[in-house]
Amino acid sequence: MQSDIFIKRLRADDLNAEIVAGWTFEAWGHLHSGLTLEQAIEHLKNECGQGGVPSIFVAMQGETPVGTASLIADDMSIRRELAPWLASVFVVPERRGQGIASALVKRVEIEALENGIEHFYLYTPDQQALYRRLGWQDVESLEYRGENVTLMSRQLV
Repeated sequence: MQSDIFIKRLRADDLNAEIVAGWTFEAWGHLHSGLTLEQAIEHLKNECGQGGVPSIFVAMQGETPVGTASLIADDMSIRRELAPWLASVFVVPERRGQGIASALVKRVEIEALENGIEHFYLYTPDQQALYRRLGWQDVESLEYRGENVTLMSRQLV
């Protein structure tokens, strides 16, 4: 990751919250039937916790947001018994392949550890290789909301 990029906790009153919500709505809004952008913005602002679950992080290049990742309680309605979740890992297309996603995932892992979380989950349709490189393990392959995804887990200690 370039040295001019830093990761910060996103606060609900941060002007970048609407930008981040726009990214996640554009990328994954189709998985939530009937969800509007306005609802997605409100939901994201509610997930901007002070620490632990929930927390949202944003990668910044100067004053410009370039990526995001979250630590949330629930990300898969058919696996409610599993918690918490790494979710919404997103990097703007022009900044992909520069280590930003990996840095965001590592920041969420630190947040989890600092809050006593040693084991958590994610699901992905297409980024299994990235997460495997970062120490995540496949749990199962399944169909979720019309997509073939891999459910993965990470044991931190």
